[in-house]
Amino acid sequence: MITARAAATFEPVGRSVATARGFVRDTLQGWGLTDLIEDAVVLTSELVTNAVVHAGTSAEVRCLRDAEGVRVEVADRHPERELPLAEISRGRLDLSSEGGRGLLLCAALATRWGVDYTTTDKRVWFRLEQQVLPIGTRSAGPVLPDEALPVSDTRARVAVVQVDRADSITVWNEDARELFGYAAEQVVGKPLSDLAAWPQTPGTGTGIAEALALSRWEGSYGLRDSDGRTIPVYACHLRVRDAHGEPSTVCLIVRDQERAILQSPSRLPGHGGGADGLDRTGDPLDALIGSPPPDDLDGLLQRTVERARDMLDGDAAFLLLATDDETELEVRATTGLPSARQRFARVPVETGSGRYGSARMPSVHEDLAIAPGAVPLLSGTGMHAVVTVPLKVEGRLTGSLGVASETPGRYSNEEALRLQFAADRIALAVESARLTELERLRRGSLAFLVEASELLAGTLDRNQTLALMAQMTVPTLATWCAVYTIHEFGSEPVLSYVLHEDEDRIDGIKALLERVAPPDPDITLGVRLWTAPADAAHNTALRSSLRSLALGEHSSRVPGTSLTTASAVGGETVVLPLIARNRVIGLLALGKPSEERFRQDILELAEDLSRRAALALDNARLYSERTAISQSLQRSLLPPELPEIDGVDVEVIYRAAGEGNEVGGDFYDVFPIREGAYGFAIGDVCGTGPLAAAVTGLARHALRLLAREGLGGPAVLERLNAAILEEGPRSRFLTLLYGELWPQPEGGALLKMVCAGHPLPLRLTQDGTVAPAASPQPLLGVMDDLELYEQSTMLDPGDVLLCVTDGVTERREGTRMLGDDGLADVLSSCTGLNAGAVAARVLRAVERFAADAPSDDMAILTLRIPE
Repeated sequence: MITARAAATFEPVGRSVATARGFVRDTLQGWGLTDLIEDAVVLTSELVTNAVVHAGTSAEVRCLRDAEGVRVEVADRHPERELPLAEISRGRLDLSSEGGRGLLLCAALATRWGVDYTTTDKRVWFRLEQQVLPIGTRSAGPVLPDEALPVSDTRARVAVVQVDRADSITVWNEDARELFGYAAEQVVGKPLSDLAAWPQTPGTGTGIAEALALSRWEGSYGLRDSDGRTIPVYACHLRVRDAHGEPSTVCLIVRDQERAILQSPSRLPGHGGGADGLDRTGDPLDALIGSPPPDDLDGLLQRTVERARDMLDGDAAFLLLATDDETELEVRATTGLPSARQRFARVPVETGSGRYGSARMPSVHEDLAIAPGAVPLLSGTGMHAVVTVPLKVEGRLTGSLGVASETPGRYSNEEALRLQFAADRIALAVESARLTELERLRRGSLAFLVEASELLAGTLDRNQTLALMAQMTVPTLATWCAVYTIHEFGSEPVLSYVLHEDEDRIDGIKALLERVAPPDPDITLGVRLWTAPADAAHNTALRSSLRSLALGEHSSRVPGTSLTTASAVGGETVVLPLIARNRVIGLLALGKPSEERFRQDILELAEDLSRRAALALDNARLYSERTAISQSLQRSLLPPELPEIDGVDVEVIYRAAGEGNEVGGDFYDVFPIREGAYGFAIGDVCGTGPLAAAVTGLARHALRLLAREGLGGPAVLERLNAAILEEGPRSRFLTLLYGELWPQPEGGALLKMVCAGHPLPLRLTQDGTVAPAASPQPLLGVMDDLELYEQSTMLDPGDVLLCVTDGVTERREGTRMLGDDGLADVLSSCTGLNAGAVAARVLRAVERFAADAPSDDMAILTLRIPE
């Protein structure tokens, strides 16, 4: 039964997608379905995109809530547009295709989905259900047999430790004394970090100081007891404040094997405990396998290598996960090794012939000094003996677990069997956690790409697009990045943008990359490693160090700078081609600092982002080229600088409507006709933009030519009228005020004007009187036979002639319009102002008349006779 409904309709424009996402997010937030919001927003974004972009119709979004969850429907008005349902059901949809991607997401994320057709619309719907729990229950698990319950001591002990704002211990209960051997007076006042052995997984995790500052934290670490041993524990931290507002953190701590006491939500073990008849009590891995594993993959892997090392009394251990095609292994967790250098390194599954040449079989090396390079991960670490075993799930290789020792001959087949037994028990948990992480990353990637696409679509400026590309990759995907652009097909890539998460290093990296040959833009190379920056940085650092040694301490600053740059770009660097419309328009280089490498899923996300960024960059390029051409042509239609006229003050203000237009339907001109005579014109061609600008150019140039032929005002306009009509279908009617200005030796100026359908010129006298200076006559471009006449008037010293286009007089705010009377009122307040000040005051009055930006072209021409 439907308990709540919400619906909205969105127009077929790009911004509707973001609006629809906000509508669904707000609706589900209001209904309290917060756990369903992320999936619902991603699916709605794709389906509304299909409707408003691909189907080209408005989209109706309906949210229907019931007791089990929510159903979201997206309808478009194009039922004839076929959906690739068969391809999706067979899993054959091309992922690079725009069509059908939303339905593929529905199939992956939704509980159920479908498509309903009517004669007028097509409705794609999906359903998301939330977990149903009894009233008052936050989480619950099934009833289990006693043998399947978590194991604890006869008396379960929960240490309660409270630390203050400075992370010093203030409370230490009796259970804490029993677990760790310290009396309260021995530890109260000391920092908790003095006792904690915090897990050090380079590049991941949170430090203990940060964890204690969080409002809530739950996880695993170690605490050293009074004998110096590190006891693995599971803890739940809660940040509280007392009645005086002073914050502190309450820590509930149990032994790690009893983590089920605190862990929330509980993950219960399977029902087959002990069925295999094997003795599990002797392995340190029992706490990990016989009780719930850590919540995250990195925590599980780190726990595994630490327990594996302890189990075989080794000096180091490592765990690698296989790629999907089982051709490579990626280092994911180490202990006792320089893990910052090795993390995410990739090694092939098959390294040679024979049993020990494949990670698919257990192997034991008694001394790596005898077989150097047998385990590349351990090169240069001082390890000698090593045992490695595969992790397999249903016969498929999912990873490799290894333990190493500095003592040669330390391991035999017996240790390999023990490690393989542990690996078999942990393999399924590792694979399950890996798949959970992949799903989480996939959903995060979808949200990242949705936001990235929206940002890239929001600009057509090339430089801003380059900056967005870099800011979206650093630091989310890489430590630093460089964008190369290719201006013309076949030209060399040009370094256009560099970004590092530390701004102080950008200049050094840019200088280094400018000395390095750019990557090859060959489209067939695809995503690839690029070693040139790291090699150049290392060589530069080496030369600087040698120069420093040769010259002494005075040059010590030079190698320091070089070494900093070498460290910044010394890790793995990959190059992704930016391909748009079947050609490479640039290259995106992503880099890591010294010895760090990229995860495969990060590279896949970067590749997806590069495709979107390439299209946005190419769109910005095309827009910039078209705008530059348009502006160049439009600037040619503008008149040159205004002439200096003795005895007359002249000012023009011009504003064209429309983005990127410097000239439109309104135009002006002031030019010398002959000695002592000047022509002036102000006109308005029907419409705005490039089409109107074409008639503008015809009118302005024709006026100059005809006026200089000695024709009077009426004859000039009659010939211009004939020229416009000869344009045929391209012609547009035109209103025009044309006049001749004759400055007088004794002061003042004689004006001869023809007003062809244009707003009348206004004359302001010294006493503040405003009156029209001409009479209206027929406009141009409509009738063949025009009978126009010339009107004369005299401007005395201090008088002002104001000429405007209808963009000024027709300025609107709702039902109000400025009009001729409003303009006359503005002009009457301009007594004593020069021509520039009069034009500026009129423009300010027009702009303030309405809140919205002007929608029509405007031209203001003022002539004033100085007193």
